[in-house]
Amino acid sequence: MARAFYLTTTLPYVNADPHIGFALEIVQADIIARYRILAGDEVFFNTGTDEHGLKIYRKAQEEGKDTQAYIDEYAAKFRNLKEKLNLSPDLHFIRTTDAHHVSAAQEFWQRCENDIYKKKYKGLYCVGDEAFLKESDLVGGKCPNHPTMDPIEVEEENYFFKLSAYTHQLLAYLATEGVVLPEWRRQEAINFVKQGLEDFSISRVKEKMPWGVPVPGDDGQVMYVWFDALTNYITTLGWPEDAEDNFKKFWEGGETIQLAGKDQVRFQSVMWQAMLMSAGLPTTKRVVYHGFITSGGQKMSKSVGNVIDPIAIVEEYGSDALRYFLARHVHPFEDSDVTLEKFKEAYNADLANGIGNVTARIMQLAETNLKEPIVQPEPVGFPDQYVKALESYNYNDAMGFVTQQIQNLDLKISEQQPFKLIKENPESGRFVISELCAELYHIGLWLQPFVPATSNAINAAVIANKKPENLFPRKE
Repeated sequence: MARAFYLTTTLPYVNADPHIGFALEIVQADIIARYRILAGDEVFFNTGTDEHGLKIYRKAQEEGKDTQAYIDEYAAKFRNLKEKLNLSPDLHFIRTTDAHHVSAAQEFWQRCENDIYKKKYKGLYCVGDEAFLKESDLVGGKCPNHPTMDPIEVEEENYFFKLSAYTHQLLAYLATEGVVLPEWRRQEAINFVKQGLEDFSISRVKEKMPWGVPVPGDDGQVMYVWFDALTNYITTLGWPEDAEDNFKKFWEGGETIQLAGKDQVRFQSVMWQAMLMSAGLPTTKRVVYHGFITSGGQKMSKSVGNVIDPIAIVEEYGSDALRYFLARHVHPFEDSDVTLEKFKEAYNADLANGIGNVTARIMQLAETNLKEPIVQPEPVGFPDQYVKALESYNYNDAMGFVTQQIQNLDLKISEQQPFKLIKENPESGRFVISELCAELYHIGLWLQPFVPATSNAINAAVIANKKPENLFPRKE
């Protein structure tokens, strides 16, 4: 029986071009979504763009553009990732400026009104993060994420959410192993709650942040990021109007998975879960946190000159090359250092000399020596090691398993030498070549979640009994 499976990324902020960090998150999500579809599950896969806030409003003004026109331009770049990264054709894309999302966010706010109050507030605010800071958050008087940007002092009357009222419920939620992966991030969330929860601001004065969702019943205030952007995870399902359809199937009755970066733990596994509790809605079944990508041992920065453009890589090497690298050579949970040199080395060693070369050798033998294609092999399903790795979101190990099968196939060609055997004993030679084709076909199936275009090319070649075009031309 098909299981209902819901999977979402965070929503990137539309004030810059897509970067390799978000490419990592969306590719990881796509791998899981494709795997679950192949396993027979009914999948709802969500991504989109976060389009409100002071930073976006100021950026549009700096460029002399209408704010809506500005975000339309950047939203299109993120929407194009579906094609550029060869993402699942069933991917849902939500924008926080969508009319339905705006009205649904207001409905969510109203369902939490018992935990919302208004008070005057004075504190430091980082425009880069769109977040208020405590003195304990500062490093040398600056936001740790934006050390070149001075926090600004903000004094205004805003609405707050009673996060402090949910200490016990959150600890009960976080007590379940697996509700956060990896395990040390769950402990991080527990420690955050135990240190004492503070209520957090959920609105800004419209005069100071003109670009946002109006607070219900108070036109002088707009929603701050939490009650706007975070609610996309359920508004994308048609909530609240269609609560009996997709929301009931996927959020209430399905397995809900959120993917996020390691800096999102308190937002996704504490604040968002408390908001769901307040609204009387089911909490997320699991949040999976990935690490950051650095380059040359440093955080990527235009000023340092170490920024890696995922679209540029795709245009030169193809989407599957980038997808493979992110799955095989970037740690699923910890920070990873990525350089173009490391990427090119992996491309030539693993793809050009690996799967590309093995496929070409086998299908050349088949096309030359088999009179007709082998009978299309029955799918063998997914091996336990492969399933265990993907069910625990360990993309490295799952891709590593498939890579090992490719190497074993290469070794089998070297040991059995079908190119010689076919001359000495044609029947035995054809049998070995047929075996190699069948094994290659199965490997092609296992590659589907990771490198879908390559997977399709391999299996089409086996079925047609024809050597394909060079899958991965070697690059110097």
